[in-house]
Amino acid sequence: MKNITSIGEILFDVYPEDKRLGGAPFNFIYHIIKLTGKANFVSRVGNDESGNEILQILKDKKISTDFIQIDQEHRTGIARTTLNEKKIPTFVIEENCAYDFIELIDSLEKLISEDTGCLYFGTLAQRNEISRETIQKLAESNVKCICDLNIRQKFYSQEIIEKSLNAADVLKLNEDELALVNDLILKTEYNSTKIAKKLVEVFNLELLCVTKGGAGAVLYTGVEENLYKINNEEVVDTIGAGDAYASLLCLGYLKNWNIAKINKLASEFANEIVKVEGALPDNDKVYERFKEAILNEDG
Repeated sequence: MKNITSIGEILFDVYPEDKRLGGAPFNFIYHIIKLTGKANFVSRVGNDESGNEILQILKDKKISTDFIQIDQEHRTGIARTTLNEKKIPTFVIEENCAYDFIELIDSLEKLISEDTGCLYFGTLAQRNEISRETIQKLAESNVKCICDLNIRQKFYSQEIIEKSLNAADVLKLNEDELALVNDLILKTEYNSTKIAKKLVEVFNLELLCVTKGGAGAVLYTGVEENLYKINNEEVVDTIGAGDAYASLLCLGYLKNWNIAKINKLASEFANEIVKVEGALPDNDKVYERFKEAILNEDG
């Protein structure tokens, strides 16, 4: 199987007390690398202290920086982050950051054509024309695409969402994003199940996931649906839970697991991530059981 490639933002989530490496496309691919051993990540950082720090962290973790572009004009991305009483994050994301200017260079097109079986992308890195054109051009290639909508602040448009959905084979979004997509595109009376099924039909999706926070997640295909819910009293914070879910969603889809198995394992993995501080666990032990499930096709 060819590798999974993720493209988009890498940044520092800055908290009142400290900062952590983040960005949904990076969190997603970090899990994929830990679970499978190899994947590709495409982004852009500034030629600044934060950019150098990010490159060093990736090298220390033995994550390839071959497709991390260096921007001489724009600084490395930052998201200022606060948690509410339910441990749910709010982000204030700086604009005109390096990851907004990912250039479509020959090595990227070669990466997609020769070493990519599935491309992951979201909407935040499409807010600027440069990265948007790069992402949309690569998503037109003959590869499977998984879109995790990840709407942030005002950084979206109907056109960006519509093009993303048209490119996607797999779509993941939460209930608020489902309502937004309905308002912008379908314009039907709100009913989450009907809207989800309509999106599958209209955009010819192979798999759609609607996450519902503590109420679980629902997977839809053209012919079946599956709800899975976990009760968790150990939530430290929910940062990165959706990215963790997306990683197992992607792997399960590529391995042709049935949707009940995908939903169960993706939900259980996300449940492990909410037990730790931040989006990425400091200890790799959390990955062991899920690596076994991925290796065991019948698990």
